[in-house]
Amino acid sequence: MNDGVVRFHLDPDLLTSVSEGRHNFLNKVKAVCEAAGMTVMLVPNSEGTRRACAALDGYDLFHMDPPTHDRALTVRRVYHYPFWAIEASAARWEWDVARAPFPGAADRAEVRRFAGFWRQRLFGEVAPRRDGYVYVPLQGRLQAHRSFQACAPLDMIRAVLAHDPDRRVEATLHPGEDYSASDLDALKALEWAEPRLSVSSGEMVRHLTHCDYVVTENSAVAFNGYFFGKPCALFAAIDFHHIAANVAEMGAEAAIRAAPGMQPDFDGYLHWFWQVMSINAGRPEADERIAARLRQHGWPV
Repeated sequence: MNDGVVRFHLDPDLLTSVSEGRHNFLNKVKAVCEAAGMTVMLVPNSEGTRRACAALDGYDLFHMDPPTHDRALTVRRVYHYPFWAIEASAARWEWDVARAPFPGAADRAEVRRFAGFWRQRLFGEVAPRRDGYVYVPLQGRLQAHRSFQACAPLDMIRAVLAHDPDRRVEATLHPGEDYSASDLDALKALEWAEPRLSVSSGEMVRHLTHCDYVVTENSAVAFNGYFFGKPCALFAAIDFHHIAANVAEMGAEAAIRAAPGMQPDFDGYLHWFWQVMSINAGRPEADERIAARLRQHGWPV
């Protein structure tokens, strides 16, 4: 038996970066494992190797892919560098942070400092305002109702139009998605039928600056909106749901009507979500946090 082996399953760019010692977080994970006497193997990622490893001794670490056995974990960036998660599931809504209650923030000075630092670093000087419209950042598969969603994305747009009759609706396509002709035709037909609906692409910062609130399935755009003080309604399961209007809990009408008036503790939440519940790979205690997280999942480190 060789249960002191851990295989890192990595796509080509990550494999090169880690092998050359250039990936801040994954090289820290590697160092933690090696310091505990484990042998780290860097393995080219593929569906076949991920399946095959379940029959092998030792441990496996995936990047964003679902763990295939009870000695495997996955790592994923928590929306922006240098924040990371180590989890037993690839589904963000099954992560520990998603299941934990947000306790609020006590140290207001630290909360303001932390949120202000990252707001400036990520977005520069922001001057949020409300120009009378709903921002709807779309993801993929516009006509499909997937298991973690309250409805299909096109039906989400219809719900916003129905339950917020006074505001314009600005829906944006994701620049990185490859939309089917059927999805684009259906979206265009809805845009033609609804005078208050406009469809464009990208321009996240501009929309977060000017919108009244965000409605999305579970796009990371809504998380970024917290830096702009913009509330959101979520139509799908996700990890940053605690201060949102959740359609799964409230229903579409109630969530859409509630969202514009919500003013939760955005800064406190960002601090808790990142600094408390994630691993900040830029902090001196990152190695200790990584080791503690691996031990929590039964790894011998």
